Amino acid sequence: MPTLWRNARIACLDQADRVFQSGAVITQEGRIAWVGGESELPAGLRPDRIVELAGRWLTPGLIDCHTHLVFAGQRAAEFARRTAGESYGDIARAGGGILSSMRATRSATVDELVEQSRPRLRSLTREGVTAVEIKSGYGLDLESEARMLQAAHELGAEYPVTLTTSLLAAHALPPEFDGRADDYIEILCTQWLPDLVGRKPGAGNMKSLVSAVDAYCEDIAFSAEQCDRLFSAARALGLPVRMHAEQLSNVGGSLVAARHGALSCDHLEYANERDVQALAASGTVAVMLPIAFYALAEEQRPPIALLRRHGVPLAVASDCNPGSAPTASLLLALNMARRLFGLTSAEVLQGATRNAARALGLGNELGSIEPGMAADFAVWSIDTLDEIGYWAGFNPCSMVVKSGQIELERPV
Repeated sequence: MPTLWRNARIACLDQADRVFQSGAVITQEGRIAWVGGESELPAGLRPDRIVELAGRWLTPGLIDCHTHLVFAGQRAAEFARRTAGESYGDIARAGGGILSSMRATRSATVDELVEQSRPRLRSLTREGVTAVEIKSGYGLDLESEARMLQAAHELGAEYPVTLTTSLLAAHALPPEFDGRADDYIEILCTQWLPDLVGRKPGAGNMKSLVSAVDAYCEDIAFSAEQCDRLFSAARALGLPVRMHAEQLSNVGGSLVAARHGALSCDHLEYANERDVQALAASGTVAVMLPIAFYALAEEQRPPIALLRRHGVPLAVASDCNPGSAPTASLLLALNMARRLFGLTSAEVLQGATRNAARALGLGNELGSIEPGMAADFAVWSIDTLDEIGYWAGFNPCSMVVKSGQIELERPV
């Protein structure tokens, strides 16, 4: 039987950007069956349940489309070094950065990774996040990467979220391959990828441990040519790809991402017009990560005007990680995207719903309120939609709905 969600102000975030000031939604079997003005409800409707929303705003559930949420340990000492003037690149070259998290993560069991990562996912879900992407990339050997991916799936089963995973073994060069980056990429292509794609998260689970392949294309990480080889191997196995590119310099990562039809290209502070044109032509989503920009005290902003001019879809994500974005708040990322990057309130809301779903290859399933889509909602105790991305350090989400079921309800 259907459920009627009534007396709501609804931002559909569909392609028409419909908004209903006095709206209603009908859900059935975890899907949206109808949305519209409450005065236009279908005749003869006899819902099994009525949920009164008392004039609150209802949006699609938020989607955090770029996180490194599973890791062990922390890097607070490195943050202190950066605030004292050392650069992220200098710390990484001296054996810190990602390699510091690698050492902690390699020594952790799956259960320990789940235990340490659980509070971060819990924090996101309380902000209305109903879908999340989690990357590997702190293990940097086959079994440690597998444990990270397994921990991500166990967290996804524990919390009311749609989970996607990205294999980010091309995150940094592990010490046992020092000076042999090409050899490492070859092993990823010929051994690790086929192995991990064939593994399942548990008995009876038909999903692969890996949903997509990611890479860090940067002068302190991997070259464009190396990422191109990795993406060719991933696409041959039927896996979509994503890319960290142009964060600290420009070594051609965006062009590689576009050539392989990447779902997303993330960071992009040093992207130029040629890069943006390529992303526009490939339909790749540009994911803005303002918390990393803030935490690293960077000065080069992404080329927002170019991205807008060429019609590249913009998403916003938390980048939750222990080094460059020590956060577990997508709402904070939305605030920073507005204040630091100049995104509008409409752009950040689209960037955490419709465009974020597209960045995960889930645009036909999540990210908008329209018939046939998953019944994933966030309900907000706010006066206007401008308040999403306005508040910092305050959470106005008062209800979270996943597949038509209320998973969280709290006073605000």
